[in-house]
Amino acid sequence: MARHFCSEIPHMRNKQTTGAVPAHGLSGPITIHSYTARKAHRYLQGSRAVCERRVRHSRCSELPLLALTGHDNEAAPGKNARRTHINRGMGMKNRTSFAALTSGIALAVFATAAPAGAQGTPGGTLRLLAKAAAGTIDPHINYTLQYFQINYILYDGLVTFKKAGDETGFDVVADLAETLPEPEDGGKTYTFQLRKGLKFADGSDVTPEDVLASFQRIFKVSGPTAGTFYNGIVGADECLAAPADCTLDGGVVIDEEAFTITINLTEPDGEFLQKIAIPHAAILPAETPIKDMGTEPVPGTGPYMIESYNPNERLKMVRNPHFEEWSAEAQPAGYPDEIDYDFGLTEEAAVTAIQNGQADWMFDPPPPDRLAEIGTTYADQASVHPLTAMWYAPMNTNLAPFDDVRVRQAVNYAIDRSAVVKLFGGSNLAQPACQILPPGFPSYEPYCPYTAGGGDTWSAPDMEKAKALVAESGTAGQEVTIIAEDNTVSRAIGVYLQDVLNELGYEAKVQAISQNIQFTYIQNTNNNVQISISQWFQDYPSPSNFLQVLFSCASFNPGSDASVNISGFCDESIDAKMAEAASLTLTDPEKSAELWTEVDKAVTDAAPAAVLFTPKRVDFISSRVKNFTFSPQFYWIMSQSWVE
Repeated sequence: MARHFCSEIPHMRNKQTTGAVPAHGLSGPITIHSYTARKAHRYLQGSRAVCERRVRHSRCSELPLLALTGHDNEAAPGKNARRTHINRGMGMKNRTSFAALTSGIALAVFATAAPAGAQGTPGGTLRLLAKAAAGTIDPHINYTLQYFQINYILYDGLVTFKKAGDETGFDVVADLAETLPEPEDGGKTYTFQLRKGLKFADGSDVTPEDVLASFQRIFKVSGPTAGTFYNGIVGADECLAAPADCTLDGGVVIDEEAFTITINLTEPDGEFLQKIAIPHAAILPAETPIKDMGTEPVPGTGPYMIESYNPNERLKMVRNPHFEEWSAEAQPAGYPDEIDYDFGLTEEAAVTAIQNGQADWMFDPPPPDRLAEIGTTYADQASVHPLTAMWYAPMNTNLAPFDDVRVRQAVNYAIDRSAVVKLFGGSNLAQPACQILPPGFPSYEPYCPYTAGGGDTWSAPDMEKAKALVAESGTAGQEVTIIAEDNTVSRAIGVYLQDVLNELGYEAKVQAISQNIQFTYIQNTNNNVQISISQWFQDYPSPSNFLQVLFSCASFNPGSDASVNISGFCDESIDAKMAEAASLTLTDPEKSAELWTEVDKAVTDAAPAAVLFTPKRVDFISSRVKNFTFSPQFYWIMSQSWVE
């Protein structure tokens, strides 16, 4: 998923920015700032942060190295440990704390969860902050980490990921279904027994009819994963061709008397349960309107419900009066009575609000120049978590100059990824990368064709090679606009890329667009975006979730705000190999994993994007938040924290 943060979202993952909502679907103006050229060294000197946009301090503090215990990938499988899904090695067990930043002393492992047997007291209000809202609150459309995090406690699917703070957080468990079904018909049929007695937040009963209508609605509203996650359901092709007429006849079959739902697939899909465990497969009332609900709450089945939403001010969640816990693994009862999500504060102001006890958590990462202060004075309130994610610069393969593969490769050669890592906060908060799959991920093998001197991992830029490719392409002198989010980190990276493109001979400029709409803006081909800055965070641990979702022909939807293939990349030969890899998940997982490795290399060579780095997550919480539980799938499970 994309990430809506100092970044995904819709948009999860993001892994950014806004939900898949049209710009005109949000109230308030769209803010676009243009920045003139300035040298990147202003942002890079001595690992200093961007000072001129700071609010609180009178000077920039040096960002020291963060001393972290363990190794980022100590539990991650190596390149020979091939798995195509449920990678237990990805659990964030090496959760670490800030402390002794300037001395570089090794630190004790950060553990936020309460001691065994500890029990919090339900009640109170959890106060969250984000610089901007993440667009639509329609769970079938929003594709942002920011709202995926809350959708997991607002809505339920037939199955979900276990709400756990260890590697079992990647396990799929039964949710609205009583049990996990065994696949039948060679892996093409799943029959779910729906739990009885469940109610939506509006008091209506949950029935098999709601399940059928919800799967139909995924296609009718042109959900961003309809063509990549759910296109294997019988009848999906017709639904994709004519969404308004979608019936999924023969694909989703319900039995009202037996209270069952049978889903038939055209081909076996070893990842199907993971795909329906994300919020895009949330079960909603059958009468939910067939449109993007925008700011209008939709009743769910989780422990919380949205009481009100104004994307310019606040999203307010309160307890669902009809919720009764049916599975502590799938959907445990929550602790806070109310969760308020306020929008509009800068990252600087958010840090200060948490320090002063006026807020409890911020979605956006703290500004780099505040990390030293947080790590020394508030060490017991901060944690760092390695993520299976990437920051990248998608290039539009259908617009000049990036319709020429030589130009896209030139950009990859020219980028100094260590400089970009410094802009993000330093080498302990990010790792340079130049391939699609992140380290430790299933099918990952180190590969980087864009580094000086050769090698499997990135070490340095090769500007000479980059300039030679641009000269061959004959595209020098063309104008290029970089679309960034209007926040400290994304703007700084945008200005750095501007300098790189200028050095390559282009006339580049940066446009910083409000986080509220940036992700949907860069997806829509009508906006003619040439290059942008984006992020992607896994929906579930499978290589298809990076490669197929972001770079397959099926994920490119021209003219749509829900086209996560931002590059517009479509290579039929690579698509065929993706399809083959996916088809072998159940029958020959080893061969499937090998094919995904080949796809990763092929996409990297075609360069529809420039991967910049793999990030780590910095969470800063107030002193009154207890039992902060970090899941490898959900990140913070906010319903399981209590406030004192």
